[in-house]
Amino acid sequence: MTKFSDLALDPKVLSAVAEAGYETPTPIQEQAIPYALEGRDVLGIAQTGTGKTASFTLPMITLLSKGRARARMPRSLVLAPTRELAAQVAENFDTYAKNTKLTKALLIGGVSFGEQDKLIDRGVDVLIATPGRLLDHFERGKLLLTGVQIMVVDEADRMLDMGFIPDIERIFQLTPFTRQTLFFSATMAPEIERITNAFLHNPARVEVARQATASETIEQKLFSFTPSRRDRSFTEKRALLRALIESEGEACQNAIIFCNRKVDVDVVAKSLKSHGLDAAPIHGDLDQSQRTRTLDGFRDGTLRFLVASDVAARGLDIPAVSHVFNFDVPSHAEDYIHRIGRTGRAGRQGRAYTLAVPADDKYLSAITSLVKMDIPTGEVPEFSAAPERPRREQDDRKDERKEGGRSRSRGGRGRRDEAPRDTTPRETAPREAPREALRTEEPAPVVSEPVAAAEAPKPERREGERRGGERRGGERRNGRRDDEAVVGMGDHMPDFLTRSFKTS
Repeated sequence: MTKFSDLALDPKVLSAVAEAGYETPTPIQEQAIPYALEGRDVLGIAQTGTGKTASFTLPMITLLSKGRARARMPRSLVLAPTRELAAQVAENFDTYAKNTKLTKALLIGGVSFGEQDKLIDRGVDVLIATPGRLLDHFERGKLLLTGVQIMVVDEADRMLDMGFIPDIERIFQLTPFTRQTLFFSATMAPEIERITNAFLHNPARVEVARQATASETIEQKLFSFTPSRRDRSFTEKRALLRALIESEGEACQNAIIFCNRKVDVDVVAKSLKSHGLDAAPIHGDLDQSQRTRTLDGFRDGTLRFLVASDVAARGLDIPAVSHVFNFDVPSHAEDYIHRIGRTGRAGRQGRAYTLAVPADDKYLSAITSLVKMDIPTGEVPEFSAAPERPRREQDDRKDERKEGGRSRSRGGRGRRDEAPRDTTPRETAPREAPREALRTEEPAPVVSEPVAAAEAPKPERREGERRGGERRGGERRNGRRDDEAVVGMGDHMPDFLTRSFKTS
């Protein structure tokens, strides 16, 4: 049996590996490390969770042990599709390079440019970055890639899914032609193969498992059900998820729950939390500090359920995940492999359960065609959708106000249960006489006819006649009779109208 000590690694690296508790390399490490130490390009194809990160980190540290980095010119470059995966690579580098003087910088979104610029200006041996943030620094003139000796592309198929292939091609063109390239992927799509043919030079192909296969330590089950109504599919699926978690009991120590859409991630996490299950969401729209806290809580066991989009499906090293639940059947068949690969790692037993409705049949067909097997069917446990939120008194009052508003808009009538209006004629108070005109040298002004008409007493309200702007039988319109003329300025006449002014 091959051991790390047989792989011609630097003694300082071997010491760090031993301190980390590793003695025997995985198949991908055993085959890829010797080629990388020879300086050859490597094309590594292996299922997720097989230790691809160490298969390029260990030889890279060994090859960079001699030499010194210059300002803004990193000696090696590692590209990762997501912030979490890039941060994980940085953690691995810290673990295995702690006995060396090599330096690193992590360039990811959600972190200020200023701190990253300071690290680059000092000069780093290893630059670990996501493609977008790397190009941002380059376009700002803060980074030169002409000194890159080793370039690593990790999870290349995920780069393809996330639309990073044009960025990857541009970064390849910015690096020297003589660089060494280590290219790792779980699957080999035609577009990935085109890139490897264009930018890798006679690579050593290392394939340790049949493409798109799941680990044998993972127990897979498919739970199909037909919702009672199409509009209740999402609600009933959440109820089924809770029933499956309850049926697993203590065996479900923790779990990652995958959804296809970010908005569904938030809804499912809130639903689980409202039913007493410790859950938190993680997806690309969350702040980086929040994503980091959530992952740290899941790793150390303070968080039991991680509800995630596919941002968490690739490369995250969380070895002790007991269950994976596919709340949504992935629309890309390759994502199924990466999702369920979050459990059953490092020889542990894991369970991967997929929830499906009839609309998912085409996606299931693509998955079974890719993995070349039918997913075993599980028995759907009994479940009932969560009852609707009980109506509260204020909700009833709100509905009554809405109902009253609708009825008034239709016919101008009040609510049906409204008390009848008092139609008894009211006595009108005598109107005050207008103030006398100020005595001046000029004669008092003559009151015009409209003003005089305004001061005329109003006719008494007829019995049974309605008040306000309402109308009955066409008798009144906007507070007056149809045959009533609009005169003056209403019930009040300003004082200045009674005053006289000298004319020149």
